[in-house]
Amino acid sequence: MQKYIDKAKVLIEALPYIKQFNGKIVVIKYGGSAMVDEVIKSSVIQDVVLMKLVGFKPVLVHGGGKDISHMLNRLGKESQFYNGLRITDKETVDVVEMVLSGKVNKSIVQYIQDNGLNAVGISGKDGKTIKVEKKLVEGVDIGYVGEVTEISTVLIHALLENDFIPVIAPIGTDDMGQTYNVNADYAASAIAGALNAEKLIFLTDVEGVLRDVEDASTILSKIRPNEVESLIKENVISGGMIPKVQCCLEGIKKGVKNVHILDGRVEHSLLLEIFTKSGVGTMFF
Repeated sequence: MQKYIDKAKVLIEALPYIKQFNGKIVVIKYGGSAMVDEVIKSSVIQDVVLMKLVGFKPVLVHGGGKDISHMLNRLGKESQFYNGLRITDKETVDVVEMVLSGKVNKSIVQYIQDNGLNAVGISGKDGKTIKVEKKLVEGVDIGYVGEVTEISTVLIHALLENDFIPVIAPIGTDDMGQTYNVNADYAASAIAGALNAEKLIFLTDVEGVLRDVEDASTILSKIRPNEVESLIKENVISGGMIPKVQCCLEGIKKGVKNVHILDGRVEHSLLLEIFTKSGVGTMFF
């Protein structure tokens, strides 16, 4: 009997959060190991489905770097990066669009629909959702890599209002209609801001922001934007975590209420972060 009582307590703990976020938009950037490991992939989709069923309005923005690299390798083309961004020539941007808008996007849609809900996969080209301009990194031209300049929410809202879960591939176009590869973190942040989302959640391959990277128990569960600069100076936030945190701050700046960095390798990390008092990742608020 006790195990059933414990289960009931878990549901009761979640109740105030269900009430608080009912009808609210939550943007989830889906990437990393959570897209590769079949068990974790199933866990993430189950979490998204549950969020939808209890009244949330989830929007997924996904990456797919490993799939892109795999396809380029099959074509005999080496993947090259500059400051963490993929160098994207004309041939590569065609492959990126094919993999992200095709294979990866439709796979996620199918997973959701296999769990009983409706989803629609789009890219940023559909409905002119993601407008971009060429991105220069420290003055260096790395090809068809886009910097988001404008987000149109018309199509996303239409899908949400008709009870679909939007699944968005980070492909954008400029004013001339040229296709660009867009970093999924930056795309998710821009989309969340444009939607005035209640939450923006980054599923990553790290536990969150750790004071000591060798000790998972030192996770910083909450960080205010004005604390970030000092944490960078202290080398608490460093390396690849810096652009991730910058995306979090950009989301807050654009009006997102809370931004989370979660370990996507942990089963049901979305539910644990949103529906429990302690959470499992780092929240910027």
